[in-house]
Amino acid sequence: MIKQELKWIYMLFLIFVCQFSNAQLTDLARLEYSFIPKNKSEDQYTRLRALINYPIEVKEDAYLIVGAEYNRVLLNLEDNYPFNTSTLNKIHIIDLNIGYTFKWNEKWRFGVKFNPRIASTLSKSLTSDDYFINGGLYLINDRTKDESIKRPYRLILGLTYNATTGLPFPLPFVSYYREINDKWSFNAGVPKSNLKYTFNKKNNLQAFVGLDGYLAHLQEPSVVNGENVDHISLSVAIGGLGYEYCFTKHLVAYMYTGYTFRLNNVLRNENRDEIFKLDDVNAFYLRTGLKFKI
Repeated sequence: MIKQELKWIYMLFLIFVCQFSNAQLTDLARLEYSFIPKNKSEDQYTRLRALINYPIEVKEDAYLIVGAEYNRVLLNLEDNYPFNTSTLNKIHIIDLNIGYTFKWNEKWRFGVKFNPRIASTLSKSLTSDDYFINGGLYLINDRTKDESIKRPYRLILGLTYNATTGLPFPLPFVSYYREINDKWSFNAGVPKSNLKYTFNKKNNLQAFVGLDGYLAHLQEPSVVNGENVDHISLSVAIGGLGYEYCFTKHLVAYMYTGYTFRLNNVLRNENRDEIFKLDDVNAFYLRTGLKFKI
């Protein structure tokens, strides 16, 4: 039973390791709510999120993973803007997750991930501008269950491609996790790094920094400052504290709260040049939810 669970953990690395979000590596299902209010304003950003993933064994130590994720972003823009904001209220982000992994040798596991995405207001029929392609290649060295090591660790190295960044080439990816002792552990990487303290089997607390955001196509373009706007993007860097409560070994409730130390909510043109900044004032951040994990 333990051996099977370890295999599932290896597989699910590929689904979550480079999502521009904060999904944990071993989630099979998740429901989540995020909230960022705009300082000194009635504007606010809300995100509702759901995901599910399912591994399929194709041969010994080789797995195909299929899954999906849905995000509904609600932009409540109540301030006065020099253009119509009604077409920006709802943004839909739909991801299809396809991954494959196999054991390369005694120390390393190889994986590949393909992640087609629809990111759009979905107010009209889909066009090519609503589709984005993400993916990556990874090498994973997991020694977290090796009893011969005093301080277990996990190292992930990879190359990733994300169409929403606007960069036409792969980017390197590194994530390093290490247990300090029975109570303390840390993870250094992107999109999230943390330092965690485990009180007991049901409770843990962590300090974290992370990145979040999206890029989506506006199917009903607006004219802002004399230019056509047909994309919207949000990028945030966040720091704060997180708490997790384990109802069972697999069912976990969590809450992360903190403050953004970089926030950039922008309307962009076809070339993704910045046309109008909706918000760049740092604000309170809240993310809470329920997850089912390995």
